[in-house]
Amino acid sequence: MWIVRLALNRPYTFVVAALLLVLMTPLILMRTPTDIFPAINIPVISIVWNYTGLDSQQFEQRITYVNERSLTVTVNNIEHIESTSYNSIAVIKVFLQPGASVDAAVAQITAVSQTVLRQMPPGTTPPLIIQYNASTVPILQYSFSSPKMSEQALFDVTANLVRVGLANTRGAMIPWPYGGKQRVVEVDLNLPALKSKNLLPQDVVNAITAQNLVLPSGTTKIGATEYDVAVDANPLKIDDLNHLPIKVVNGATIYVSDVAQVHDGYTPQQNAVRQDGVRGALLTIMKAGNASTLDVVAGIKAILPKVMATVSPDLHVKEFADQSLFVRAAISGVLREGIIAAALTALMILLFLGSWRSTLIIALSIPLSVLCSIAVLSALGETINLMTLGGLALAVGILVDDATVAIENIHHHMASGKPLEDSILTGAQEIALPAFVSTLCICIVFVPMFFLAGVARYLFVPLAEAVVFAMLASYVISRTLVPTLVMWFYRNVELHSDGQHGDESKTPLFVRPFVKF
Repeated sequence: MWIVRLALNRPYTFVVAALLLVLMTPLILMRTPTDIFPAINIPVISIVWNYTGLDSQQFEQRITYVNERSLTVTVNNIEHIESTSYNSIAVIKVFLQPGASVDAAVAQITAVSQTVLRQMPPGTTPPLIIQYNASTVPILQYSFSSPKMSEQALFDVTANLVRVGLANTRGAMIPWPYGGKQRVVEVDLNLPALKSKNLLPQDVVNAITAQNLVLPSGTTKIGATEYDVAVDANPLKIDDLNHLPIKVVNGATIYVSDVAQVHDGYTPQQNAVRQDGVRGALLTIMKAGNASTLDVVAGIKAILPKVMATVSPDLHVKEFADQSLFVRAAISGVLREGIIAAALTALMILLFLGSWRSTLIIALSIPLSVLCSIAVLSALGETINLMTLGGLALAVGILVDDATVAIENIHHHMASGKPLEDSILTGAQEIALPAFVSTLCICIVFVPMFFLAGVARYLFVPLAEAVVFAMLASYVISRTLVPTLVMWFYRNVELHSDGQHGDESKTPLFVRPFVKF
């Protein structure tokens, strides 16, 4: 067989290639994302419309329906559309076909949303367009509480200081926190007072709008120095808004405080978070679809102490949800079972073959096949997860077949008195086709997984790829590296006609594996 002859004529080439694969493995593992499940790349784009005061039925008829109809005409590769309309808000989810260009879809949705804006009620703001996929899941949760800070201040610090400080972590997506109260400056109108002074609520709105401005003013030169001039009509304190004039009637000035009260308030609270019975805020960290869970968690935990050092010491943080613990536990469990399976397989080979040389060669072929499969999976963009590691653990018991059959047939020809190199060439040639057919039969079993659709495809295709790549790598190694190692390890070893080494034929079977030769 030409590849076996090439391996015997160029042994260092394949040995160096195996060493290069081993040396590159740490780099491959560091650059390959690690997660509990494979990436489920079902692209979804959310369109969030907001119109304060519009009830859900009107929202569905006047905004949601109009936008849905325009999407079906202008956006390509839509799998289906889901929408939910609430009071003052609507969420439209656009599910794209697998493999569709998400960037192109976002551009098309943005363009058509600006176009249909003219068909919607006056004052409708452009929508918020969010891109994510099914792998965008929460991986960390932190609760924030304080015995001294108000709920408004707690939400403000969590959203605008802590969240912003953590948002630059690679692969992290951090939405607005839950709980707390969103701070606003409220103007409570006194309707009887407005009526008595012959004013409308719009008069108060106009007065505050006209006198709460920061205008560009340029510079002025005084002597040899040029100064920036600021025309700032923006009150520095909330109470100053109460003293803004609204109207002059018969020489008397009517101020905001005469018909309204301006104070620090909050929007109606729609959710609450309690930690040990104390109101607080909940911050959820999500990972982007292609990011590594372990990397994102490590990045967040590394930067969180620095962020907390910039806020009030009265703000207490507590971690109570960390998905990386389950990822590490799942991966360590699969690795442990895979190592145990490889060790037991090598032990069985040692007991039945009774040869340290053969056991060592076969034991080397198993991890090399696994490393080849991991390298190919990483090159294809797969992650290290339960499914890929499970496929590799499943393949461990099968990977010994090619090397074992090759070594046994070489033993047979060596025992018949043939020279070592002839025994290797003849033995490898005789089993080349049967071993290739056997490898293909195992691989064909996993081919139907490539025809799955939906979530099942994303889950089981990586498992099938892990097994198939490991089996193909095992066959190539049994045709290249295994003959090379046999030529080196058996160079000065003689076999009797019964296939045993030297005086080993007189040694009891149960003692042979422990005899050094």
